[in-house]
Amino acid sequence: MSTGNFKFENKGHNWVQNDVWTAVDGYTMGHLHPSSKPNASALQNALDASKAAGLPDISASPAQSKFMALQCRVLGVTHALEVGTLGGYSAIWLASENPQMKLTTVEFDPHHVEVARKNIEYAGLSDRIEVIQGSGLEVLNQLKQEITEGKRPKFGFFFIDADKPNNLNYFNLAVEMVLPKAMICVDNVVRGGRLIDQSLTDPRETAGRILVEGVAKDPRVESVVMQTVGEKSYDGCLWAILKLDA
Repeated sequence: MSTGNFKFENKGHNWVQNDVWTAVDGYTMGHLHPSSKPNASALQNALDASKAAGLPDISASPAQSKFMALQCRVLGVTHALEVGTLGGYSAIWLASENPQMKLTTVEFDPHHVEVARKNIEYAGLSDRIEVIQGSGLEVLNQLKQEITEGKRPKFGFFFIDADKPNNLNYFNLAVEMVLPKAMICVDNVVRGGRLIDQSLTDPRETAGRILVEGVAKDPRVESVVMQTVGEKSYDGCLWAILKLDA
């Protein structure tokens, strides 16, 4: 599908931002997930400790993280997998909102792993969140083998938020590692609208188009891209479910 002659003014990493979006997130989350919630202290600690440790501020937003956690609750997910732990913020959201769930999260950077494990321990979730350090593709292939051998159950939710050029590779592995009707979410696909900017050639930018066009050809899934705005600017995720007959 052609994007016509649409021209992008936003070429840098600082994507389009609007103070109203941030204010709305602050207002709604302040009411719908106030500091009196049981997991609020652990979540704030994860943000503060990650910042103090020098981690980049690129975790999923509070609203997106809670939305994913609620998706897991609706689906009754008992085992979930995340690629891209960072400081453990989204992992804490997923596990703390789903006491029935065990989460495996994969992170390449050893420093991020150290910070995440401390944040997860502070949250009291070390018994339900397994942090594995290593290359995403290598670890996923290892986990896939464990599933094949019956040593590990398939996953009901799969969140991909790691090195963008491997998005389609991660997605293809995810499809083989999840249960029928499982949800797969790939973050940072829209990237301020640059998803459809054909002039961009950086692999981090073209990864979104490669993902969307690749998933479109996969008969095993039904999928959609949802654009979002909020305190983390303008972006969006690809959401997919594995068909029952896949």
